[in-house]
Amino acid sequence: MLLKLAWRNIWRNKRRTLVVLTSVVVGVVALLLVDTLSVGMLKQMVDNQINYHISHIQIHRKGFSEDKAIEKHIKDYLKVDSVLSSYSQIKIYSKRVISYGLINSAYSSSGVLIVGVEPWVEKDFTMISKSIVQGRYISSDGEILIGLKLAEKLNLKIGDRAVLMVSDLNGNLISNVFRVVGIYQSPSVNFDKVYIYITLKDAQNLFNLGDSVSEFAILLYKAELVNSFKEELSKALGDEYEILTYFEIGPFIRIMIDMYMEFIWIYYLIIGVAVMFGVINIMLMSIFERVKEFGVLKALGMKDSKIFSLIVLESLLIGSLGTLIGLLFGFILYVPLSRSGINLGVFSESLALFGSGRIIYPVLTPFTLFLLLFTMPFISFIASIYPGIKSLRLKPIDALKYI
Repeated sequence: MLLKLAWRNIWRNKRRTLVVLTSVVVGVVALLLVDTLSVGMLKQMVDNQINYHISHIQIHRKGFSEDKAIEKHIKDYLKVDSVLSSYSQIKIYSKRVISYGLINSAYSSSGVLIVGVEPWVEKDFTMISKSIVQGRYISSDGEILIGLKLAEKLNLKIGDRAVLMVSDLNGNLISNVFRVVGIYQSPSVNFDKVYIYITLKDAQNLFNLGDSVSEFAILLYKAELVNSFKEELSKALGDEYEILTYFEIGPFIRIMIDMYMEFIWIYYLIIGVAVMFGVINIMLMSIFERVKEFGVLKALGMKDSKIFSLIVLESLLIGSLGTLIGLLFGFILYVPLSRSGINLGVFSESLALFGSGRIIYPVLTPFTLFLLLFTMPFISFIASIYPGIKSLRLKPIDALKYI
């Protein structure tokens, strides 16, 4: 009976109810679009970090992550290779030689991070081969792949020669000439300026490593298994190796996730408070217009708790109905945007600094859906408390003034 009565009461003044209902709908649509866009941008940044270099898990010799010196290479690489090949959770893994060096052209020079890879493995392992804007991916010894920003700085073009200078395993200064066969462009400007690629064999010869490597990078079939798989690897390999997940390798990822959580709670709070004052306003006006009604109901013996529940139900109905309509309109906007993406090319330079592409695809998560379903009804419930208390303070004798 209370629910039926509450439904009739909110439509007594249709214009006023529709105004508040519209504010709830607009709030839900705004929250859905902003939240899904933020999640999509965050997911894209994390995926780019993983798919362009970091991978899910990396294995190094102890201390390598703090100082990528060539002396900290993995000596017993065959043991690691054997252990990794026994796990069915691993989708693919790659052996790499990584260290610092200097690249020189006829016009300039720059400090770089040299990455020696097995081209046939790394081509399927990262997105670098799919991000080439000029030339092709490395396929044989003597070839080098560089980022677009680095190519612009050094004024290097396809077919040009570049000289790599490094300090080898014995501390000797070694240089070698490579031919530029490809130029790539990743979503991160900073990445393009630093990372260059040569074959694993070239890197081993350049640093005088023999057959040793610096790193094993691993991609799992399921990213959510990284922590448990790390523990398994730690037991299998022992303490002489450092095994790091992508969260530990790229602290920027964790920072961005924390920033998203803080930002989105603040955004929900701002929208929620704005809607809350609207609901409080409409419920107070409704109570002042119904003083006579409440007085009569109390005189007839209706308990205060029932009147309070009636006010709460009216407020909840507005919040719930607005949420459902808002979700309907939000989905109508979200579905096409999740397929085509939102082109933020105007901010491409800023997005590149964060490692995100210029086209952002909104992503709706169960967490976001849960928040959207319960935020506005909860806000409406909170907003109904003060008007509900006001209704409890009314006395039947006061209703005589309004008859």
